[in-house]
Amino acid sequence: MRSGRIWAWIVFALGAAYFLVPLLATFEFSLRIRREGYTFDAYANVFSDPLFQATFGYSLLIGLLTIVVGVLIVVPAAYFVRLRMPGLRPIIEFVTLLPLIVPAIVLVFGYIRLYNSSSWLPLTGSRLGTDLLLIFGYVALALPYMYRAIDTGLRTIDVKTLTEAATILGANQATILMRVIFPNIAVAVLSGAFLTLAIVMGEFTIASLLNRPAFGPYLQNVGANRAFEPSALAIVSFVFTWAAMGMIQLLARFAPKTAARTD
Repeated sequence: MRSGRIWAWIVFALGAAYFLVPLLATFEFSLRIRREGYTFDAYANVFSDPLFQATFGYSLLIGLLTIVVGVLIVVPAAYFVRLRMPGLRPIIEFVTLLPLIVPAIVLVFGYIRLYNSSSWLPLTGSRLGTDLLLIFGYVALALPYMYRAIDTGLRTIDVKTLTEAATILGANQATILMRVIFPNIAVAVLSGAFLTLAIVMGEFTIASLLNRPAFGPYLQNVGANRAFEPSALAIVSFVFTWAAMGMIQLLARFAPKTAARTD
């Protein structure tokens, strides 16, 4: 058994090195913008760049709006499927997996073809309409993660009993969703929200083809024109993504410790 534990630690160390060594090399390279020694000038250049501030703020706002739209769609849908139409669960799960099958470039070209200036609903003709298309595209990309996070949260509570009790007390469906179901799955919703935010902040294809000033295209443009700043941006992106994943793990510790329900 001791020999097995040693080999397990060796495999773990090799796996960790596979991910950490390139990251450490990127970080070390980002500090060598000056020949005389290490410096954080590349990070200072990035954070002081007005385009960085504008694109990061834009993607953050779009990410928050994507989370709101996704929650408003997924929570009621997952709730009613579990409560009223459990037979539709396989179909809903298949539909929510489609964004993992259909490439983002196919999705955005479909948007451009359907909603260009000559279509019946010319959304791409205005900034607001294009921003709406971008949000809907991100909702679709994040749907597999948001749905499964919320569905897992619903499995940990007795949806039928809570709904019946709230109905007996006179609550309508909107009140049940907002004041009974949502508070009990808040941790699951936040987990899906952090995953959605991480996806939005790093997405390139949809934002680029819709010509929106998002953080993903900014990363690509900086990488094509500079040497050390792209490495600094890569580290910043890793830190942001890991912070989101860390928040999910932290929130999971406060999730209700009840047996999962599959009925």
